[in-house]
Amino acid sequence: MKSYLHMEYSEVVDKLNSNKNNVLPTLNISVLRNITLEPILDTFLRYFMLEIGYKANVMFGDYDNILQEAVGKRPDLLNNNVDCVLVFSQLETLSNIISRNYLQCSQSEIENEKERIVNYMTQTLNGIREQTQALILWCGFEVPIYPLAGILDKPNSMYQISTINWLNNQLNKVLFGNTNAYYIDINLCIARVGARNFYDKRFWYIGHAPYSKEACREISYEIFKHIKTSKSKCKKCIVLDCDNVLWGGIVGEDSLLGIKLGKDYPGLAYHEFQQEILNLYNRGTILTICSKNNEEDVWEVFENHPYMVLKREHISASRINWDDKATNISSISKELNISLDSIVFVDDSQHEIEMVNYALPQVETIHLQKNRAFEYRDILASCGLFDILSITNEDKLRGQMYRTEAQRNKFAQEFTDMECYYNSLEMEVSIYFSNSFYIPRIAQLTQRTNQFNLTTKRYSEDDIKMLTESKDYDVICIQLKDRFGDLGIVGASILKYENDQALIDTFLLSCRALGRKIEYVLLMECMKLSKLRSKKVIFGQYISSNKNMQVKDFYESKGFSTIQNSEVSIYKYDLESYTYEIPSFFKNITTEVELL
Repeated sequence: MKSYLHMEYSEVVDKLNSNKNNVLPTLNISVLRNITLEPILDTFLRYFMLEIGYKANVMFGDYDNILQEAVGKRPDLLNNNVDCVLVFSQLETLSNIISRNYLQCSQSEIENEKERIVNYMTQTLNGIREQTQALILWCGFEVPIYPLAGILDKPNSMYQISTINWLNNQLNKVLFGNTNAYYIDINLCIARVGARNFYDKRFWYIGHAPYSKEACREISYEIFKHIKTSKSKCKKCIVLDCDNVLWGGIVGEDSLLGIKLGKDYPGLAYHEFQQEILNLYNRGTILTICSKNNEEDVWEVFENHPYMVLKREHISASRINWDDKATNISSISKELNISLDSIVFVDDSQHEIEMVNYALPQVETIHLQKNRAFEYRDILASCGLFDILSITNEDKLRGQMYRTEAQRNKFAQEFTDMECYYNSLEMEVSIYFSNSFYIPRIAQLTQRTNQFNLTTKRYSEDDIKMLTESKDYDVICIQLKDRFGDLGIVGASILKYENDQALIDTFLLSCRALGRKIEYVLLMECMKLSKLRSKKVIFGQYISSNKNMQVKDFYESKGFSTIQNSEVSIYKYDLESYTYEIPSFFKNITTEVELL
């Protein structure tokens, strides 16, 4: 992976020109603005979208016409085919009072102006939402480099900076009150680039284009991270080398006390890198180890070194041996039952990186240079590969869940009879109707689940919320517990009703729930619910993808008759003859469906 920080504008243009003939799905981005951004922002956005397999179509609204286009309708810019709406509303154009004349105004005039701007933000957002359900990304207001009151202006005073911070907080609240709408902190972008490199005053005075190429690159990348995450392009798992990555030196040669790891130079860089990895763990990233080493040497560091941030319990899988790393990464993928394209491999060896790039092109790689450990933390923090838009309870517990899955797999080896194994697991299942608590997880499952997903339809939280509230749909989810712990919400289904018929629009299970017969329970609940809704027949769909072939015959194996067999296959079941049966090995099943 080449860091976006070292990417020249000319490289971006060359990459775009070389990809003109590629056939890719289109991603429509509409930009509402009161500043000039094209063509530089457009170029960077199109480049970053190529990185996740999209051809970006970037459309700009008229200059300084944001509210009019939001409220007065712009069907060419704001419609159901738009994937993302960007809003750039800079204070220099929006408010002379706040940006230039603050010290000349009374406190009542300032308060009136603040109220006007909040109303402007609310009306704009509501106007956009009336025209499209697209992802909305709104860039916040920039804190001035040189505030109007000079050194007298303090963030905790009633002067300009305090007011701008207050406006940004209000903007954040307005966006937070809407689904699929997010705040872009432009001041973080300024901090990364540096204010003197962020602006180009020549073009501001010539054509109200305030930002330099470096600024447009940074802003575009921040936008890209949000869009990428909304399109479920985030990674699930990081595979880490140990020597000269988690610590300095080679443990097999330098010993436990000889490696570089601690609170002082040079060990501090590795200590802080581990802290960043732990942050990923707490956001739901699976941590694994792949190291050419003696296993006992590595675990001795994890268990006994006083400055190890990462502990053995944080690691969900490990391959500590002398085999090639491509083979080991494939083995980790199979053990965790995750796809290779959800993995990021981190190593200090250019040879190992190139080998994995060649053998496993689906795996993202990050090359860390061993003599530049001071960059490690920033490289990982800035990569954006693991960014998520919300953290569910399942995310927080994911590492623990995968560790207990290893215990289950070990336990399963004691059995030759699967029925006895299922009984011994003491599985408890609960089925819930979707509500505000479950919506984020259900949306996440639709976006991330590929293998046991009959239709692979992707839904945002906003989509699931609308379906949950619709009288024509039911959205249900299933939770699983066993003797080893709580696996959380592991499956979901969306039922669509029309006349006396039900259609299973979505039916999916997380990979960690496979092989437990949970799909029987979920399907039975769909059929029971449809019958309680007075439907006479239920239809199932299978839409083939390159990852869900294992469920191709699912409906046929459950007694459905085939109506259509093609890329979109249709199956039918007569609910008049339906009887509710579930496997006997579940310890307990509770369901809200029975409360109807």
